[in-house]
Amino acid sequence: MRLVKPFLIFFAIVYLAPLGLHAAMWMAQDRETEWGRVDWSSAELLPPAELSEPAAIYVFAGRVARSPGIFAHHHWIVLKDRGAARYQRYDVTRWAGLRENGWAPDGRWFGDTPVIVGKLTGAAAETALPRVRAAIANYDARRRDDYVLWPGPNSNSFVNAVVAAMPEARIAMLPTGIGKDFRGDGLFAGATPSRTGLQISAEGLLGFSVGWVEGVELNILGLVAGVDLRRPALKLPGFGRIGAGPV
Repeated sequence: MRLVKPFLIFFAIVYLAPLGLHAAMWMAQDRETEWGRVDWSSAELLPPAELSEPAAIYVFAGRVARSPGIFAHHHWIVLKDRGAARYQRYDVTRWAGLRENGWAPDGRWFGDTPVIVGKLTGAAAETALPRVRAAIANYDARRRDDYVLWPGPNSNSFVNAVVAAMPEARIAMLPTGIGKDFRGDGLFAGATPSRTGLQISAEGLLGFSVGWVEGVELNILGLVAGVDLRRPALKLPGFGRIGAGPV
């Protein structure tokens, strides 16, 4: 019982305070919420596929809509074969399950301009593409009825499974990717997706990760706090990354 009070103080300072501040900032913004009026257009973050010869794999993220946007990003995958004239985009959503090319590859997500979380290009991407496509084809929770907003499996659980198929890309999903730590097998203990560290996760609700790519992350109820030493940054609930790299 002596540890309860220190834990509550820690949780209030590290988790609740940043989340509350970000919630106030989020709610103060004027955002369009009507599906038909939201901007889904390309953010023009990618070169035209027909003008870009190398193979490529991208991981994107954009804030989700309405109040969940206070604390969560939606991630998706974009692929391109060498010499291909178009990109292929893959998302998992709660209204459609696994979907291919539902939106522009670098399209805004509910009006939010996305960020490129990580990428792999050239010969390395060519080597990884068969493994990535196999991970997409073999992803179990691909149906709409499989989708669970919290703690998963959801869109971020899907992307985590794909990222794990290409550890050489050294991609760390945003800490606000709620569901990324849901591994679908109860209590999980093993390598991080990048294979540069270790992770323990209980249904994505409680866990700890430490790795060169993922940094140090403490997951409590799906909210992640931690630090990144590779690209110096703080990881805070609501805000995500504060420092080098995508926010």
